[in-house]
Amino acid sequence: MRLYDTATRQLQELPPPPGPVRMYFCGPTVYQRIHIGNARPFVISLWLKRWLERSGYDVKLVENITDVNDKIYSAAPGASAQLAADASAWYVDDTGGLGLGRPDVEPKATERIPGMVAMIEQLVASGNAYPAGGDVYFRVSSFADYGKLSGRHGDEEATRNPSEEAEEAALKEDPRDFALWKGHKQGEDTSWESPWGRGRPGWHIECSAMAEAHLGPVFEIHGGGLDLVFPHHENEVAQSRALGHEFAQLWMHNGMLRLAGEKMSKSLGNIVSLRDAIERWGRETLLVYFLGGHWRKPIDYSDEVLEQAAAQAEGFRNVFRADGGEGGDWDAFASALDDDFNTPGALAVMHGWRDRDLLRRGLEVFGLESLAEVAAAPAKIEALAQARLAARARQDFATSDRLRDEIAAAGWNVRDVDTEPGFQLVPKR
Repeated sequence: MRLYDTATRQLQELPPPPGPVRMYFCGPTVYQRIHIGNARPFVISLWLKRWLERSGYDVKLVENITDVNDKIYSAAPGASAQLAADASAWYVDDTGGLGLGRPDVEPKATERIPGMVAMIEQLVASGNAYPAGGDVYFRVSSFADYGKLSGRHGDEEATRNPSEEAEEAALKEDPRDFALWKGHKQGEDTSWESPWGRGRPGWHIECSAMAEAHLGPVFEIHGGGLDLVFPHHENEVAQSRALGHEFAQLWMHNGMLRLAGEKMSKSLGNIVSLRDAIERWGRETLLVYFLGGHWRKPIDYSDEVLEQAAAQAEGFRNVFRADGGEGGDWDAFASALDDDFNTPGALAVMHGWRDRDLLRRGLEVFGLESLAEVAAAPAKIEALAQARLAARARQDFATSDRLRDEIAAAGWNVRDVDTEPGFQLVPKR
């Protein structure tokens, strides 16, 4: 299997099965309900895990939860710990609604503080980091390969080193340096002891510590949104490799989800929560929607696009309502997924299948086997459909239309077909 690697800018072969393939994907910072864009790396990571396991790999997936952060402090002054706990539960509930299962490990940053402190102590001892006013900063000039992952070695943005969190520029030796430890500030309701005083870890050291705690100092795949390449992942590389650890071998960065042409983000305020999207469209439509976009490319979110995904999902259901057929090329499906995990290509292959067993097998890879379940209508709805069919036979179209509307109000669509009994009842989704 080949996957595109951000670091080398080319496709890289995974080791042959059984691997292992150990994966770390950056999860959310939890301070409100996650939006549909936050769900994309979650979906990609679970789909990739499923496919690799079906291909004979030994897979371990770790996906973190950042539950201490400036954004959480700002969202709930004096009560950030409770908000983080609540929002962590919301995240698990909302992503659980997608029906894909869970990562093997979902560590929280607050659970790994001692390990983070130990890593920072090593970086200070080696000269790669320095204490300053209760904070500790990574010395970027000590790491020659800084900027290699993102391709930013000296541009203006790299010099500013923008972060998800505020940092004390006056304490830094170099504007590019970034915080490993942040001294406790008034109004922050969580803090931990350290050799530099009470405080809490910086954002970047959290992921290095959590990844290495569960996967070791070297692992196969690190994933996350394209917006994390710089500075977050660049800083992870610097601090881990400065410790002499190989860290991630391949970097997967998914494209952003866009609403009305702009990246969906909490800071811009242009978000659709995952919970609301599932409630409106259903998990199956959302998963088909995600299938239609290659993981490396941006993907647009709109009613029109979701309606198309709903129609595609219905097309799969119709295969299982019909008598079925024969044939279908599993190798073409597998080839699409093995070539940079091309889900749009796999989706196109599945749309050509009429072999119900083969289609069910393909849908299972993406958690869509429920599309093979043909729901039986209640006897009352069957009776209304029979009455409508009789009305149409005697050309009483007013009664036929009234009965069709009654059926629709009860949550079903009725379709006229040439086979017995002359109609098909399909539940609304």
